[in-house]
Amino acid sequence: MQNTTEATPFKRIVLGLQYDGLAWHGYQKQESGLTVQDQLENALEKFARVRLATTCAGRTDTGVHALEQVVHFDTGLSRDIHSWVRGVNAFLPASIAVRWATELAGDPTVNDFFHARFSARARTYHYVLYNNPTRSPLVEGRAGFFFRPLDVELMRQAVQPLLGWHDFTAFRAAQCQAKSPVKLMHDIRIERRGDMVIFTITANAFLHHMVRNLVGSLVYIGSGREAPEWLGQLLETKDRHAAAPTFMPDGLYLAKIDYDPQWGLPQDASSALPWF
Repeated sequence: MQNTTEATPFKRIVLGLQYDGLAWHGYQKQESGLTVQDQLENALEKFARVRLATTCAGRTDTGVHALEQVVHFDTGLSRDIHSWVRGVNAFLPASIAVRWATELAGDPTVNDFFHARFSARARTYHYVLYNNPTRSPLVEGRAGFFFRPLDVELMRQAVQPLLGWHDFTAFRAAQCQAKSPVKLMHDIRIERRGDMVIFTITANAFLHHMVRNLVGSLVYIGSGREAPEWLGQLLETKDRHAAAPTFMPDGLYLAKIDYDPQWGLPQDASSALPWF
């Protein structure tokens, strides 16, 4: 008897994924199995009854969260598109959820076919920092912490030299595997909401630990340890050792991946942080 579940032509399924990174050793698969990708692919296998390899828009580190990670995989299986949300979520832990799914038909050998990573035009991260003399257990693991007062205006003055195409070696982790340190910085916004200072950073792509290294150096400026012009000077030095230490991962959120509207992805309209 013919297996009708395999009778349909190739298609690419794209998922919007949200997760709390506290419990996981980052996104990318590891032997331990304690990663978001391991959990997602295990859930997909239980639902689809076949192993499905996934590709994400951008890997996140241990303790880093995602408001909207984008993932794709290829399959010939015939499933209602909504079942890729409900069915896969039934096998995922509470800290990981598929928020939406869509199907793209086409040929994966065509260069302009959708790819979660290579079709991305920009990526946005939020870094949430709790700025209060005393730590709060209510935001533990979901926001960074700094106890000295921070001047948001000084930090805003500091970021202007970073906009545009630059070599971001001064904010690059030693273990970074990116082929080039040159990235296009689209926007850096800093706002205060009560005791929360929120950094929103958008670039075409990011180096390993780039956002956390930038936040660490901005905190030096906001606390008065360094002047606003120091950030531009760091950029010019291309010396990671001259910058501030890498800030904690707790407050880092992958917020949004920008794609060409031609793909028609049902992405969330907002990358806001409603609980802060």
